[in-house]
Amino acid sequence: MNDTWITGVGHTVFARHPGRSLADLAVEAASGAAEDAGIALQDVDAVFFSNSTWGYFDNQHCIRAQVALQGTPLAGKPMVNVENACAGASTALHLARTSVAAGQYGVVLAVGAEKIFNTDAGKMFGAFLTALDVAHAEEHLGKLMRLRGQAVADLGARRPELAAQIPEDAGGQRTVFMDVYAAFALWHMAEFGSTPEQLAAIAAKNHNHAVANPKAQIRIPMTPEAVLADRLVSWPLTRSMCAPIGDGAAAAIVVSDKLRKRLGGSRSVRIRASALRTGTARGVNDVEADIAVRTAQAAYEEASVTPEEIDVAEIHDATAFGELHQSEALGFCPMGEGGVFALEGHSTIGGRLPINTSGGLECRGHPIGASGLAQIHELVLQLRGEAGARQVEGARLALAENGGGNIGYEEATLVIHILER
Repeated sequence: MNDTWITGVGHTVFARHPGRSLADLAVEAASGAAEDAGIALQDVDAVFFSNSTWGYFDNQHCIRAQVALQGTPLAGKPMVNVENACAGASTALHLARTSVAAGQYGVVLAVGAEKIFNTDAGKMFGAFLTALDVAHAEEHLGKLMRLRGQAVADLGARRPELAAQIPEDAGGQRTVFMDVYAAFALWHMAEFGSTPEQLAAIAAKNHNHAVANPKAQIRIPMTPEAVLADRLVSWPLTRSMCAPIGDGAAAAIVVSDKLRKRLGGSRSVRIRASALRTGTARGVNDVEADIAVRTAQAAYEEASVTPEEIDVAEIHDATAFGELHQSEALGFCPMGEGGVFALEGHSTIGGRLPINTSGGLECRGHPIGASGLAQIHELVLQLRGEAGARQVEGARLALAENGGGNIGYEEATLVIHILER
């Protein structure tokens, strides 16, 4: 496969943007990526455009890229619309890389844009239900709630002091995925002995990382104690452990090796691996068949590296438990020790393997169709040495993991990229 490089990245501020259109956000990110790459938008050969909910909110289906980018120098270019739940932006990058590596195009733009915030809270939270098998959603959620119930029972038998903290009412208004993450967190507590304090350590770390990220939606330093004391969402998850709802866009320019040399891309970052997999009906205890484990194995094999060689990572932490679980699945620590890994400081800047230096989804924000490329934006800055106060010194290899939707006991889709300075 031909070498491919990221030569430019763009990123809007992630926030609630009620006065801006999705197209406006997408064009800002795309233009920023082109400027960063030292090219004009008209130099782009093709576009892969990620979005998940524009159709749900505004009935704009089918031709989202063509509508959003009409009136720009990209109009008339080949465009492919990508919808892959929360992994849409990473999937767009996966396709951009594949098309360049195959020699189809020389310069490709991957861009993701999303507007999630809506004054109709019921409609806004309902958007997340579309990332499940809607025909069998009640059955599926029932299975996950039974998993939660069994975990609560197991905790009652093994760790009664912890089970006594679980309230009868799950918590406040939330998306369905907060209950899904909470069920898995309870299962992990019963199976491996993890604790709310470990989740709080992860969340506090990400809040403190985000303070130095001007693109982040939440930039408030927090202690683990403050995280635990925050408003309950779905036990054991508090508000500070969960990604906020907001809007934004991110983008990347992918070029061939030949073109990179012609452009003199000294700030280019090589894509060493790009792996995409789909969820299965595995058993909840079959952790070796987990989608992230399988995808990571494929990515490490393609890049010819091991988890121990990764210097910095951005992983999918729609909640703090997401980071805990993925730290294990990606091989950064033994299975069952993701919380200990964070509690001992290994995943903070200055630790053995800094994770979510941008603040992660919990604090940078999670506009669904843009999140995967926001991870790439952060890692490209890290590998260039341009991350400022959140810089990981000497970073050479970086990993981005981005999952989406839910099938069975895991994500419906998941993408991992490994990048090299």
